[in-house]
Amino acid sequence: MSELQRLKGLLPPENQSWVFIEAAAAIDPPLITLEEIGRDEVEIQVDLEQWDYLAQDHRNLLFWHEVGRIQNDTIPRDGWEMAALAIGLGGAIGELWVQDGLLLLMALGLSGFAGYRLYLKNNSEKRLQDAISADERAIDLACRFGYSVPNAYKSLGGALKDLVEKSRKKKKRTFYEDRLEALRKSAERARAEMASQEGSQKSVTSENVYG
Repeated sequence: MSELQRLKGLLPPENQSWVFIEAAAAIDPPLITLEEIGRDEVEIQVDLEQWDYLAQDHRNLLFWHEVGRIQNDTIPRDGWEMAALAIGLGGAIGELWVQDGLLLLMALGLSGFAGYRLYLKNNSEKRLQDAISADERAIDLACRFGYSVPNAYKSLGGALKDLVEKSRKKKKRTFYEDRLEALRKSAERARAEMASQEGSQKSVTSENVYG
């Protein structure tokens, strides 16, 4: 079984008919990423050359992180915002020339909305919160596919640690470090919850996320 076929088997049933997995074809692609390929279809693209260096458990959790992004509807869209911004600004300039107040307001409204969407897309804090939310989804998916809670946290923590070590750019490395810290806190909460439910301290420890 090829790696792509194996990953297809890790898709939850509700995503199997419209989520596809392909090898990345771009030059110097990211390790794993998403692309919307149709109105109701999404493609997960994997750079198999980098991917094969990771432990299988780490690969699984990084894959489920991307599935989590899909389920949370935080898929990167085509760059329509830039086109809308250009149209809106162009329309505003045109309406200033012809002095049509209503159309000017509509053009400015379009520009404002597109500008706001661009701000959200490039806002580092929102990107981090979206990633943390997808990490939580990844833990849930791992448990659905037979992982224990401690092993799910340990595997995702190990994967993030790999990404920290392989990241050359400081900004990207900090992004993974912030996710790792959020995962540690989530593991602590899970440990406390499981301990209260089972009356035992044998569940998740915060150190688990560091592998």
